[in-house]
Order: sequence, then structure tokens, then C-alpha cells
Amino acid sequence: MESVWDYPRPPRLERSAARITVVHAGVTLVDSDQCRRVLETSHPPVYYVPAEAIAPGTLERARGSSFCEFKGTAGYWDLVVGETRVADAAWSYDRPSPAYAELAGAVAFYPSRVDECRVDGELVRPQEGDFYGGWITSDIAGPFKGGPGTRGW
Repeated sequence: MESVWDYPRPPRLERSAARITVVHAGVTLVDSDQCRRVLETSHPPVYYVPAEAIAPGTLERARGSSFCEFKGTAGYWDLVVGETRVADAAWSYDRPSPAYAELAGAVAFYPSRVDECRVDGELVRPQEGDFYGGWITSDIAGPFKGGPGTRGW
């Protein structure tokens, strides 16, 4: 069992051998064991998948950006599967800060905005709230930042 309260701040970036899958509207968008995960105090892990592991033609650059004091400026992606469009379903760092350089060319999906995310076959429970995008599995213990009243933690 991993406690998010044992994760560091600033966040740790590490390679993950877990098989990550993302499915939406019946289409497997990602199936990869070549991902990275970011671990930060009070947050469930966020998995970043290599762009080349994402089904071609399913992501379109969205408007807007946000800034992370550690990783840099994030850009957002809309998910397009057939006639279905999900706004801001994923994000990436085109030019991350040097400590997070391995995130360049990788994309993170919000599990709350797709039909299904899995880690080694286990269905992920999305982190509460609409900002952080963490992936909760049975081996991750909280409490987790993101829900009502936790933004100031």
C-alpha cells in the first residue's frame, strides 16, 4: 500500500512498468507499459503515456494552458472519437522544466473524462475535483487533495 502522504514535494517522476490502458467510446486509446508516473504529496499518481502510444487522430490541441510551479506550462488536448468530442480530456508539457524533461512527448489523461482507465487491469477511480487528474487504485491510500474543501491543503 502506498500512502500519498509519503510522496514527496516537489513531485517525483519515475518510470512505470505497469500496463496502462485508456478506453473511450469503445476505442482503446492507449495500451502501453512504457509510461511515467508523477507522485506528489496528497495526490494520487498521474500517469503520462508516450504520445506514440496514443491511437492516431484521437487528440486535437485545445485552447488554454495552466502553470505548474514544478513542471512548467501545460497545454490541453480534446479527445475526438468518431462523433464524440471531450474537451480538455488530457494535458501535456511540451517544454517541461529540466527536472521533468522526461515528460516531453508524453500525455496524461483525466480518468474522469474518459470511459475507462486501468493500471495493470485494475479499473481506476478518478481523483475528486476537476483539476488534478490523479489515478486511484486499490494500492493507493489517501485522503486525497481535490475534493470539496481540500484545495488549500
